[in-house]
Amino acid sequence: MDGIKGIAMALALLLVGSIIPLGLAETNTTNVTGTYTGAFDNSTREIIIAGNLVEKLQKLSNFTEERIEPIKDKLPENSTILTNYRLAEEYKEKALSEYNAGNYYDSILDSLTAMHYYKLALSALKEGAERVQDLKERIRLEIERIRDYFRFVEKTINLAESQGIDVNNLTAIYNETKAAYKVVLDDLKAGDYEKAKADYEVAKQKKALLDEELIKVREELAYANADKIVKDFLIKGEKGIEIVQKAIEVGEENGHNVTEIQERLSAFSAVYSHVKSLADEEKWEEALNVMQENRENIVQFHRTVEFILQRAHEREIYEEMKDVKAFLKETQQRIQKDAKVLNELNAKGVDTTRAEIQLRVATQEIKVGIALLKAHRPMEAKAHFRVAIEMLNEVEGFIETHS
Repeated sequence: MDGIKGIAMALALLLVGSIIPLGLAETNTTNVTGTYTGAFDNSTREIIIAGNLVEKLQKLSNFTEERIEPIKDKLPENSTILTNYRLAEEYKEKALSEYNAGNYYDSILDSLTAMHYYKLALSALKEGAERVQDLKERIRLEIERIRDYFRFVEKTINLAESQGIDVNNLTAIYNETKAAYKVVLDDLKAGDYEKAKADYEVAKQKKALLDEELIKVREELAYANADKIVKDFLIKGEKGIEIVQKAIEVGEENGHNVTEIQERLSAFSAVYSHVKSLADEEKWEEALNVMQENRENIVQFHRTVEFILQRAHEREIYEEMKDVKAFLKETQQRIQKDAKVLNELNAKGVDTTRAEIQLRVATQEIKVGIALLKAHRPMEAKAHFRVAIEMLNEVEGFIETHS
């Protein structure tokens, strides 16, 4: 115990350094009347240290109180913040009583202990505030995402209703889930993050139920439209098979290993043939079942098709980049032509906002690409030119659709 008190006293001596300059504490001095006062003895040091600590303690106590008292009732009884705050208050009261009673040594020790617990409480408060901010941001992002999800649910409900499918359960759970998320929003607006956290968990449970019911209705929709889904699969599948077969031929001619692509083509072709034979007999639901059973093969195949198309697109850009001047001239002509057509469509009442933004993006990407070429960074320039071409293709697709 004496060792602990000695350490505490050593710390206290450091704190008083700003009040008692080292030279003043060690050198004899004379007051204005010429009376010899002598060096400060230990009891005088204790009085000064204790007084300094009590002053700092009061300031720290007020600072902490301003931050904890307003939220005290919202914190759990056994929270780290409250536990440390209460200990700090107890030691503060002891330190003040001891100081007033002239027990400066113990007042110093209890002041230091109180300050320690105040700092722990403030540290826990800061960590809690950071967690609350994280929670608030997480909930905010989730609610932004849920809005798109709700729109999808509404479209599904409307589509299913139009086809005579019972959506009473889906509609009821949807309304409950939407209301649950609104409660969370209200909690956030009110600044009650503890309640927001609890209500957020309730909302997530509601959404899980909504997911289950949505899957059921989507399955009913799928079977109600099995013929359309199967026909669309066959059209896209036929095109995909042609693309992959051509890629395999080119790959073999260039000496590339195309084993994996061939395996995916074979797996998909078997599914395609099975689905087509059932479709030819108008067994739409059975054909849809085959598609669902082989979903992984179908997904893998279409990823392969996308990869092949992307590489082909990159090769096109590479070829165009061989003659940069011709490429830039042609691209500029496309931009000017597309801008003119968009103006004409806009004058006819067509909403061209999205296409105009895409055209501006294409123009900007071309400028960035040119700047990179001048800086002798051709590979980076190509990436920007590729984006420009993709944007122009989107714009021209829009124009073709609305012309």
